[in-house]
Amino acid sequence: MTVALKPELPASRRQPAGRKSQQRVKEILQAGRDVFSEKGYERATTAEIAQRLGVSEATVFSYFRGKRELCARVIGDWYDEIIGAIESGLPRDGSVRQQFAFIVHTHLRLMLVNGTDLCALVLSEGRARHHELSEALTELQRRYTAPLMRVLAQGQESGQIRADMPLRLLRSMVFGPMEHVLWDATTLANRHTDIEATTDQLIEVLWAALTPQNPAVHALQQFRAEVAEANRRFEDATREASARAAHPARGE
Repeated sequence: MTVALKPELPASRRQPAGRKSQQRVKEILQAGRDVFSEKGYERATTAEIAQRLGVSEATVFSYFRGKRELCARVIGDWYDEIIGAIESGLPRDGSVRQQFAFIVHTHLRLMLVNGTDLCALVLSEGRARHHELSEALTELQRRYTAPLMRVLAQGQESGQIRADMPLRLLRSMVFGPMEHVLWDATTLANRHTDIEATTDQLIEVLWAALTPQNPAVHALQQFRAEVAEANRRFEDATREASARAAHPARGE
């Protein structure tokens, strides 16, 4: 499966060539990160971002075409930070399970410890439908999940990850539960999430679901299911026979 390496976003209005322009872009992105984190996408405005920097809104528009592009860039840069941490720390000489555990742990830790507000922004906007930012987020998330997809693909090739399901479903099976953990941690104000304990538990559950079943165990489970189904049918047939015997049809 080919994963896009870069999201297809509109080009910035001005490419910052000089040091001063590059610094200005960094300042706009930092202010944008603060405002989007605090207000969310809908309530955030480029006017407030400009105000916090002490510049005109036109200055913001000289580097970014609008709020959508700016927010997508803010989230994309944040994703880059997490991807960089995963890529640089990934134990490439370790087992598939070790690499998988590292990705899950790093994802949850950085999302919850260093970016709770941004995490809430991404989760809330990512759940929206027909949203002007949703398309850009979809492309960013594909790029973000690329390291996990590579590890899962390696696991399938080596026989350590089940090959009876496509990678896209396995990806959803991993990120779905993690999203629920993150959603609870960012939306339930009085709930404290023990990252280490939660991560360890989640890795155990997910790894058990990702790995191929032992053929003997699978055969036994299937046999038990067939026996249970046969027993259910026998009991149903017995009840029906008893009912007919107790209430014979007229004229018989």
